[in-house]
Amino acid sequence: MPTVSVKWQKEVFPGIEIDTSQPPIVFKSQLYTLTGVPPERQKIMVKGGILKDDADWSTLGVKDGQKLMMIGTADEIVKAPEKGPVFVEDLPEEEQVVALGHSAGLYNLGNTCYMNSTLQCLHSVPELKSALLSYPDTVRGNGIDQASHNLTLATRNTFGDLDQSVRPVAPLQFLQTLRKKYPQFAQQHNNVYMQQDAEECWTQLVYTLSQTLTSDSSESAVLPMKQLFGIDLVSRVHCAESGEESTETESVYSLKCHISQDVNHLHEGIKHGLKTELEKASPTLGRTAVYTRESRINELPRYLTVQFVRFFWKRESNQKAKILRKVDYPLELDVYEFCSDELKQKLQAPRQMLRDAENAKFGLKAHGKASSSKENEESSSSAGESSSMDIDKAESYLPKKQLTGVYDLVAVLTHKGRSADSGHYVGWVKQDDGKWTEFDDDNPNIRKEEDILKLSGGGDWHMAYICLYKARMAESKS
Repeated sequence: MPTVSVKWQKEVFPGIEIDTSQPPIVFKSQLYTLTGVPPERQKIMVKGGILKDDADWSTLGVKDGQKLMMIGTADEIVKAPEKGPVFVEDLPEEEQVVALGHSAGLYNLGNTCYMNSTLQCLHSVPELKSALLSYPDTVRGNGIDQASHNLTLATRNTFGDLDQSVRPVAPLQFLQTLRKKYPQFAQQHNNVYMQQDAEECWTQLVYTLSQTLTSDSSESAVLPMKQLFGIDLVSRVHCAESGEESTETESVYSLKCHISQDVNHLHEGIKHGLKTELEKASPTLGRTAVYTRESRINELPRYLTVQFVRFFWKRESNQKAKILRKVDYPLELDVYEFCSDELKQKLQAPRQMLRDAENAKFGLKAHGKASSSKENEESSSSAGESSSMDIDKAESYLPKKQLTGVYDLVAVLTHKGRSADSGHYVGWVKQDDGKWTEFDDDNPNIRKEEDILKLSGGGDWHMAYICLYKARMAESKS
């Protein structure tokens, strides 16, 4: 990689490495961090004229030790007079973020919309940001490898940049550490970094953070990843042919919405995803047999992730093909019917408290027996035992908040195109004031709630690929 110096105004920045395998926008992002001049304002003189974002380095003849000239003005905050009206642009940058109602966008560093949309959706989780802020700068010898540690730090730093800037952020450090930890995201075709699957990025990042953001590595008042996103499943595995039956348990970080001709709604897709068939060796029959696995949720998280299984491997074209079928999803998701009997019992009292609280908002009288007959039948013997459904031993820091099985949509990651490894990914995030923001790389746009419900698929428009739901908690009076 050639090393150059860049002259900007009266300053000279020496020893800047140019990664010629990446598009010039990445080089411009490096200069942005040094000078504060946004890439779109940079005019860099090279052979043949001004450096373009998508230029081919091999045709520019940039040599090691060369001195480049850059023209452009950095963004500056205009100081407001001591007295008089105060405008948004006169505020300190962190206050401008609050005034705008949403955080900054992320520059696309060359087919990185899959990464940007993932970061924007996860950035919407305040408890995750709190856990990252308490994460130490040095590894404490608790089995965390250096690459995972670096990726966690890069996530923390990127989230911090997003919260403190009104200008787009160049997530270069995060991209480099992601590719070092997971080399599949560094795949190239004709010396150009390839588009990747956003779900794979989401899954790998959440997995890494689940290893680093544990109760051992953060403050006791911070929720670890398991409580934030983890889902415990209990499964009944049954073979109709042999009569064998067993029980299995596992922890996952998302529910799958399987899509078929019979699936028109998220509920139906989740139901399909919790009942699957598998082939394995049968000790009784002495050969391979078909088993049915029926799973139920045994423990719920604060944030429930649902992935639409829209992609499958198509042998004819040797690539991931996309299921375009329209599948509606709700703004409010109740997963009670997918829970185990044990969890249903524990949810009864919190659900009643939630109903009473919501009825009180509308001036309705609370009734202790207002729960549905189906729920009462399933838990008539356990109402007295289920007064505390706290998040997995979280009573010390959330003594009054209890899970109910009811969730509200707070983020959607969408895909536009026909293949997972092409097209375009975008993050849609609900803000504290109830409005939604579409994060299309470095271009955030305010959207209405009705726009979010149009992302259910059925054509070539953006369609939901991952939905993130936040638990609606019940407040106990004790």
